[in-house]
Amino acid sequence: MQQASVPGAIVGVWQEDGASAPFVHAFGVRDTATGEPMSTDLYTRIGSLTKSVVVTALLQLVDQKKLGLDDPIGNYVADVPNGDAITLRELAAMRSGLYSYTDVVIPALPIEPQRKWTPEELLAVSFSHPPLFPPGTEFDYSNTNTVLLGLAIEKASGQSLQSYLEDHITRPENLIHTVFVTDSALPVPHTQGYTKLPDGTIVNTTDWNMSWGWAAGNLASTLDDMHTWIRDAATGKLVSPASQREREHFQLAPSEGTGSLYGLGLENQNGWIGHNGNTPGFQTYAYYLPPEDTTMVIMVNSSIDLVGVWNLVSDIVKVVSPAHPWPAPPAA
Repeated sequence: MQQASVPGAIVGVWQEDGASAPFVHAFGVRDTATGEPMSTDLYTRIGSLTKSVVVTALLQLVDQKKLGLDDPIGNYVADVPNGDAITLRELAAMRSGLYSYTDVVIPALPIEPQRKWTPEELLAVSFSHPPLFPPGTEFDYSNTNTVLLGLAIEKASGQSLQSYLEDHITRPENLIHTVFVTDSALPVPHTQGYTKLPDGTIVNTTDWNMSWGWAAGNLASTLDDMHTWIRDAATGKLVSPASQREREHFQLAPSEGTGSLYGLGLENQNGWIGHNGNTPGFQTYAYYLPPEDTTMVIMVNSSIDLVGVWNLVSDIVKVVSPAHPWPAPPAA
């Protein structure tokens, strides 16, 4: 934690067959100003783990035949660059080529931390830049992709994204502490979050508005909820076997780690199936390892050193499963 500039961490490891007792512990502090200790029941921002939930919703609608993975996004959202060629599958697999709006929005957050963004405003930022490559030809992790999927879900379901996720995922899964955050407020009790500005200043980001994340990253949750969620997502509990097979078509994703693979809203990190989430001030890693029926969730209240936290996860994995070591971090 010291090496990675992490004030507080929550770690849970569960061997699901019950062969050993769960390891559920909190370390460090939730608030550097007060020194209040971290605890295992705190809410935190889970960032891009939201994508695993949203893509599950997409696959449910595929199962209901309300949309198809090979439908062009132009059927659901107007004025998307290459919208007649980019499929919902390519959006979920991060292979659309669309510019990620966060490359513009995230650097500006310290200037306007309370700005409330609409999905349409986020897409306008993305669409003002040309696509990076033709659809389906490369991998590029872009939050634009999942925002578009959120809008497609709304159109196909006739519900807001928030209400669909509550009705079809968080409530059926009994994820009572997983919350669709529409403003700057984190549910109570929560940890504080810390990041470093370009000038080296450490700032508290807890109350920054998360509307910029929307379908790509605005959920908040807890350790226990993510324990339940990521195992069920990895094993396909809420979708058909056919949709789960589509989801598990993993392809190389160099920016997500050395040898990392990405399917539809899920990663494969040397056998660990799940997703991580990184927002200013918070990082969460949640993964399930099928060969050993083991779930691991790690939550930290810092984004000061992204590679440092990656290495922290790697060191934990060395203890949890030496046979399935964590990949090296991305080269860039």
